[in-house]
Amino acid sequence: MRDFLQSSNLTPLIEISDIRCDKQILGFTHMSVKLEGMPTNIATADTFTGKKVIDREGIEYGKVKHIHINQDTLAVSGVTIHQGFNKDFFLSEDYIDKFSEETLLLSRPPVRTGIPVTDIDRHKIGKVKRLHRNPDTNELESIEVSDGLMHSKILSKSEIWGVGEKVILRMTKEEFKSLE
Repeated sequence: MRDFLQSSNLTPLIEISDIRCDKQILGFTHMSVKLEGMPTNIATADTFTGKKVIDREGIEYGKVKHIHINQDTLAVSGVTIHQGFNKDFFLSEDYIDKFSEETLLLSRPPVRTGIPVTDIDRHKIGKVKRLHRNPDTNELESIEVSDGLMHSKILSKSEIWGVGEKVILRMTKEEFKSLE
């Protein structure tokens, strides 16, 4: 019977077990509707999930996992970026430059946990262990840098010289070691 339905281009039936009747399976896989009055520069949020996230230097940070919408203004308030197994992070809307057909372009690179930290002369210091943000604005205030298994130091964001694949500090390794 199933072969007959497929060969004759008839719509297949599916049994709904709780009421014992057959219903047609409707397929809308290729249906596209232009809503009347909808502007051309509007898209649904789910079209952006899975797009690569890159900054102006071409550094890739992962893929868009979620778009976050402010419930009061209905504006995009940020995105969740997925970097791999259990490595998701949030970026607020001030990091977003624009969405293209294939990517989310960032206006500036984000500071993230787990990335290397170097001094101004590119000597390795450690890794970003934790980000400290203002609870009201979600703005980065300081970072905690782990320089070993048990040692870490908290640095103000003003101590950061640059961000990319690494965080570069405005100090030398010796100046970092002398901090308390």
